[in-house]
Amino acid sequence: MPTGHLEHVNITVSDIERSSALLQQLCGWHERWRGPSMLGGETIHVGDDRDYIAVYTRGTPVARHAKGLPLNHVGLVVDDLDAAEAVVVAAGLEPFNHADYEPGRRFYFFDWDGIEFEIVSYG
Repeated sequence: MPTGHLEHVNITVSDIERSSALLQQLCGWHERWRGPSMLGGETIHVGDDRDYIAVYTRGTPVARHAKGLPLNHVGLVVDDLDAAEAVVVAAGLEPFNHADYEPGRRFYFFDWDGIEFEIVSYG
């Protein structure tokens, strides 16, 4: 049986610069690549040497996503949950649903486009 890992997730956002900056500050990532998208917009790959999130814009306005659409949430692991929450708050976003159960502590937030993120720490 083959083995694998998640290489990337591609999300459509209204402001790729803003979303890229948040992900870089939240996870200590960097911009891996930037270029035009196939449909007239732009894409930035933000991540580390193994995996990334592609923040993508079509070049047209993006409507806020409804909860659970197009996906339930994106889960990110951080080594310092409190520092990650401070980044989210400094970006003007609101953390919610704080929980501490096995296997780790977590909170959630919606970005500016209604994409839900779960931030978890297993430390």
